[in-house]
Amino acid sequence: MKITDIDTFIVDAGWRPWTFVKIETDEGVTGYGECSDGSAPHGVVGTIEDLKPRLIGTDPRAFEMRFWDMIRRTRQSPGGIAAKAIAGIDCALIDIKAKALGVSVVELFGGPTRDSVRVYWSHCGTSRARNYELIGVPPLRTMEDIANLGREVVDRGFTALKTNIVFPGDPASLYWSGFGSGAGTTDQVASPELLRHIETQLGTFRDAIGPDVGLCLDLNFNFKTESCLRIAKVVEQFDLQWLEIDMYDPEAILQIKESTTTRICTGENLFYMREFIPYLELHAADVLMIDVPWNGFSQSKKMGDLAEVYQTNIAPHNYYSHLASNISASLCAILPNVRIMEIDIDDVPWKDDLVTDPPEIVDGYMTVPTKPGWGTDLNEAEVAKHLWENR
Repeated sequence: MKITDIDTFIVDAGWRPWTFVKIETDEGVTGYGECSDGSAPHGVVGTIEDLKPRLIGTDPRAFEMRFWDMIRRTRQSPGGIAAKAIAGIDCALIDIKAKALGVSVVELFGGPTRDSVRVYWSHCGTSRARNYELIGVPPLRTMEDIANLGREVVDRGFTALKTNIVFPGDPASLYWSGFGSGAGTTDQVASPELLRHIETQLGTFRDAIGPDVGLCLDLNFNFKTESCLRIAKVVEQFDLQWLEIDMYDPEAILQIKESTTTRICTGENLFYMREFIPYLELHAADVLMIDVPWNGFSQSKKMGDLAEVYQTNIAPHNYYSHLASNISASLCAILPNVRIMEIDIDDVPWKDDLVTDPPEIVDGYMTVPTKPGWGTDLNEAEVAKHLWENR
């Protein structure tokens, strides 16, 4: 079997793009992968184009060799866009290998360790704050609307949610300084007013969902260590499932973790085992995230196995399409150390149409894919209707 062509699709996902990879072979087996980057989709696609000459004509089933071929091609550009491009290709190659053998990726990697994986409703309130009309849901104008959203999460069978810092209003808004620009956006300081707002927002959610539903707050890159220390103390009263913090200094994460009873999660922006190791050696966080569309499936499996050695649970970072959800659920199905999996419930109306088999979610658990490959394919006719360039 040989690779005959590699194609990419940047798809409109409302307030961000999704990026897919399609690999065709001379035996008629087609593989799909995802490597969505909301900030630089054309950079990822351009890197895939640069990698094509090294891959066309090679055997897609030897996905480990193909990974190292691509690593050597991008040796001087480690991580980032290059890693994401490699990840999308890696996922498509593994899809081909499993389909060629007539098995699911879960079976290919020795699973399953579980038949379903617990999922949490991610960006709960975040997506509605900016895009409620597109999603077709009520706006968030008051804290009572936040409470109603929390009750909706429970009514729909979910046992955990994750939110960001949301300001209800008309319109609602988000605290997003870590991704902002311009003067005054680099200090990353939590004011007393902001601390009180965080306390009010999380208290509203906790009262609505009760004591037994997992509650997570994602701080992203919005704050430096000093502010994270204060936030972690403020939210101790809510017994969070975790406080999620993005930082590239594992010792700073450890400082926060050791200062509080609040559990800490990090890792979604890390690439490969090399970047995972310092966090694991320090036991810097209670839960480590792995982003499969940014690392590829073969390397994510290794990162998950490494975390098991250090007695650390992982949680896939997954705020993408249904294809990515199947890919991430497949990872959960072959690892013994999974805390929970992220998934976006509030999303664009055409999300289900983009794949042949949308995920099955029952009582807050996603069924592990069992069909060959990822258990779903792209519906290319629908993909063509929603290309990012057509916005």
